[in-house]
Amino acid sequence: MRIVVCVKFVPDIQSDRQLGPDGRVVRDGGDGTLNELDENAVEAALALAEEHDGHVVVLTVGPDDAVDAVRKGLQMGADEAVHVLDDAVAGSDAIGTATVLAAAVRHLGADAPVDLVLTGMAGLDGLTSLLPAALAEALDLPALPLASTLAVDPAVGTVTVTRRLDHATETLSADLPVLVSVTDGLNEPRYPNFKGIMAARKKPVTTLTLADLGVDPGTVGAAGARTEVLEAAARPPREDRVLLTDTGDAGTRLAAWLVERKLV
Repeated sequence: MRIVVCVKFVPDIQSDRQLGPDGRVVRDGGDGTLNELDENAVEAALALAEEHDGHVVVLTVGPDDAVDAVRKGLQMGADEAVHVLDDAVAGSDAIGTATVLAAAVRHLGADAPVDLVLTGMAGLDGLTSLLPAALAEALDLPALPLASTLAVDPAVGTVTVTRRLDHATETLSADLPVLVSVTDGLNEPRYPNFKGIMAARKKPVTTLTLADLGVDPGTVGAAGARTEVLEAAARPPREDRVLLTDTGDAGTRLAAWLVERKLV
């Protein structure tokens, strides 16, 4: 079984994130990391590979620093990594990113069939959750989104997932190949150990350009984006804060403040 996991390099959510003049998140601050929700997808791929003697490829699209995202996947146990690096990709929206990722998956499929494509449920920089569906459409694959359980039966070539919704639980199945996005409730991602970190240094990281993938630069990046940021501004500081110094009775004073304003 050959599994491709699409991962994203995002600004550290603990850092002070900023918007650039173009209204997009500044990504060159040196504090980026592998999208935390994508770690669940990597873990799911590794567990399936261990169970079914599979091969895991981690794939990302982004600037130079984005290679750190796939290196983290290698440290966790993935077999190889692919980094699509091209200046023309900058400014891509979800559709443009899906176009590039789909081309990369097809490029990988030329060497050996790709049975399963995995993604996280969202990127913590934008939280749109648009990429999995857009990628499935670009690849013409069935999509099983927001999986909280995941099982593969290679004997019959099917994938079965469970989706836990607000008022219902769904069980969905599809034939391989298929795209699955997973939730953070699916598993607990493993932490790279020293052996994994050292082994990752010897694993291949392939760098590809849009030309390698046969993608027209005019269809992706800011030039091909179907969305446009008209205006962006930092959130203004709150001016209605009430700060209480706790001298032992802060709880009582806070309760009285809420009652006085009929908030409880």
